[in-house]
Amino acid sequence: MIQKLTGLILFFYLFLLSGIAHAEEVTLPYKGITLNANLELSQNKPITDGVILIVHGTLAHKGMEITSALQNLLKDNGLNTLAINLSYNIDNRSGMYDCQNLHKHKHTDAMSEIGAWIDYLKKRDVKKIALLGHSRGGNQAAWFASQNNDPAIKSAILVAPMTWDEKGASEGYKKRYKKELQPLLEKAQKLIKSGKGDAVLAHTDFLYCEDTSVTAEAFVSYYAPDKKMDTPFLIPQIKRPVFLAIAKNDTIIPDLIEKASALSGNKMVHVKVFDMADHFFRDLNAEELAEEIVGFLKR
Repeated sequence: MIQKLTGLILFFYLFLLSGIAHAEEVTLPYKGITLNANLELSQNKPITDGVILIVHGTLAHKGMEITSALQNLLKDNGLNTLAINLSYNIDNRSGMYDCQNLHKHKHTDAMSEIGAWIDYLKKRDVKKIALLGHSRGGNQAAWFASQNNDPAIKSAILVAPMTWDEKGASEGYKKRYKKELQPLLEKAQKLIKSGKGDAVLAHTDFLYCEDTSVTAEAFVSYYAPDKKMDTPFLIPQIKRPVFLAIAKNDTIIPDLIEKASALSGNKMVHVKVFDMADHFFRDLNAEELAEEIVGFLKR
């Protein structure tokens, strides 16, 4: 009798446990290092119901405020998410990128890492994947979606994605670091041309890191002229529904509203301007963003 009672208690405990929302850090072997990500499964939603794959912004990480907020809010709305950490060529990386480290990563490295996580999800029998990227991660998600026709990728959600133009890149670098970008870029390009792409540029200002070390190849990857760095340029090439979320008070990507106006006739693109949001969609703005994402995916 006691054994039967114990068995019944265990059965009901496991039954209840099966309906609880689930969070898990998952890892993936990749080119000799380990990638990691945070998997959030909504209550009563197996991973096979579909997953939103989230890509963070420049030198950031999977646990930053906007990503954690979206994972929790989307989980509450019945959606599974996988927030990945881009490695930047560091094994099992966590937290913000340490500017003391040598930068030998490239902007385009993200595309192959996104691909590795897509394969991971497909091996777990996930057939419905939405790509969500914030800031630079929005550009990387859009870049991947524009070049990949995998039927498992159903849509792209681009939150305050990066824009780019050559003049803006030069002016932005000069404003931030009080020096010209072009001489540094030309120096790095000459090194690459002479077969020295792994040469280290010491005491160089790079991305958000002042007085750091960066390889010539990495510097060129982030600063050389390339239209694909401009997300509005990529969006028409994505042959799937796209949700473009724009923060009206975005001081980091201030020209996104203007550039997005060229997409007004594209029926595959849903553009929403959030009047109260800044680049990071804090607090109530995150809730509004999550509601719009849920509505977009339902449509």
